[in-house]
Amino acid sequence: MPSAARVAHEHLPLRIHGVNLKIASVRREGSGDPVVLLHGFGTSKEDYLDITHRHEFAARGFLAYDAPGCGATECGDLGAIDLPFLVETARAVLERAGIGRFHVVAQSTGALTALLLAHAEPGRVLSFVNIKGVLAPEDCVLSRESLHHRDPGEYLFQLAERTRASSCYGGGLYAANLPNKVRRGAVAGYFRSMVELADHGDLLQKFLSLPCPRMYLYGEQCAGLSYLPLLDANGVELAEIPHSGQLPMYSNPVATWRQIAEFHARQLIPSARRW
Repeated sequence: MPSAARVAHEHLPLRIHGVNLKIASVRREGSGDPVVLLHGFGTSKEDYLDITHRHEFAARGFLAYDAPGCGATECGDLGAIDLPFLVETARAVLERAGIGRFHVVAQSTGALTALLLAHAEPGRVLSFVNIKGVLAPEDCVLSRESLHHRDPGEYLFQLAERTRASSCYGGGLYAANLPNKVRRGAVAGYFRSMVELADHGDLLQKFLSLPCPRMYLYGEQCAGLSYLPLLDANGVELAEIPHSGQLPMYSNPVATWRQIAEFHARQLIPSARRW
């Protein structure tokens, strides 16, 4: 089994748009271009740490971090957080880590952050595994609903509690983690900007226009997404994970990592360069 001994946990002080951040990150140096892993709303960098146990990625460098408002990252002004803020944070983290070109594995709002960055700087992203990322208005049903409430954060936490008894794979684990992984003050900005981008950001076209190899990975409970045929027809590799829904890494991590590893095996070209 690959060793996690070379993994470094760090806190990176940054200042984005006048807001002080202390980014909780984990990284490992390795050969070739690194894999950048961006978590989704309500989750954290720890979702990806099984990469340290995957023999397929044993020699590959990687970087994961908690987004502002999430996990162990500290943020001086939660009200300043929105998707453009997250993109600027990603740029700053990558610059601090000395990462130029990279492969992306990202979920939910992390995938949306990666999409906006890749669209702005397409030459940097070598491949993109999009795990149930936001691409259309249909991906924002609950976030849109929460914005009609006086306190979107309180509504979100009430909604998460109800998922414990739902038929959604991974819902109970997500609900249990949410209070420790999201700051309530960040919810409104996250959701408002996400809904705005889903409605008016032409996200599907942005994803389809990326020049790099792309995979869209989703759980079987999400197989009814209306845009899946369009992705398939435009060269995006589809990966449906059985026995899972919005959170395939929670419900079926073995199949999820297998799909990611096989996709990367088709894309990665070994290199002696280190970062």
